[in-house]
Amino acid sequence: MDLKKKKIGILMGGISKEREISLRSGRAIAAALRNKGYQVTEIDTAQDVWGTLREKIDVAFLALHGRYGEDGTIQGLLEILKIPYTGSGVLASAIAMDKDLTKKLVLIGMPDDIHTPEWVTVTQKENVKKSPMVLPVIVKPSREGSTIGMTIVKEEKDFKAALDLALSHDDQVLVEKFVTGTEVTVGVLDGKALPVLEIVPKSGTYDFASKYTKGMTEYIVPARIPKIVSTSLMQLAQKVFSLLQLSGCARMDFIISQNISYFLEVNTIPGMTETSLVPKAAQAAGLSFEDVCEKILETAALKV
Repeated sequence: MDLKKKKIGILMGGISKEREISLRSGRAIAAALRNKGYQVTEIDTAQDVWGTLREKIDVAFLALHGRYGEDGTIQGLLEILKIPYTGSGVLASAIAMDKDLTKKLVLIGMPDDIHTPEWVTVTQKENVKKSPMVLPVIVKPSREGSTIGMTIVKEEKDFKAALDLALSHDDQVLVEKFVTGTEVTVGVLDGKALPVLEIVPKSGTYDFASKYTKGMTEYIVPARIPKIVSTSLMQLAQKVFSLLQLSGCARMDFIISQNISYFLEVNTIPGMTETSLVPKAAQAAGLSFEDVCEKILETAALKV
């Protein structure tokens, strides 16, 4: 279809805990596509989603982060309304949003290729008071993004508070071995990996503030790692993208420790703000922010 003759709805905002970041992403995407000559309307999905989508747009560009945006929920609504959309389908989105399930699937599907930090899953129903793993550990909700509800626990006295915090965001929590090393991420655009980007938070921890506050994190692309490792990570990211049947644009997070690359998680709708990682990696590959937005838009389809 000729997308420049279609009305493109940028779906953003919503009601997740990542609402403000989503609004920033959506506004940036809208501006980029307008500059490319597309007919764009901005839709905050916290409003009347059903009526707005049915009546006003031909294609949906998803800029929603977190629950109800990345978990297959809005994707299912768009499938019902027969509105093509960017990003992954219902099942792929739901799976990738669940860190526990994602780790299990990649270990089953790529047993000879992938490593991931050891972890234990704790649910709301369990009366867990002590860490089920040797400290230090990372305690985080299984189905949240942007490090929301995440705590690094180094002393046993801090574990219960960290668990309670994570459980306040999700009834399923990962207690994961804390691995130190070089943090990197690999964006995958329509099945092809972008250059590996290295993340260097000035605070030492890549938390919410480090992610979304200008100047608190240094981003280095290409990453300062051996070329053979970079090539391997890019190939690995593409394999995960294919295994999970992802679409459009996604981002895979890794940490390199003692010559082992550990897979951490997948983000199926990466941030598109001034501090976001995929645009930085794409720029190193010669793609402008506007080019990236257009390429993602071109992948829009029904894909349940």
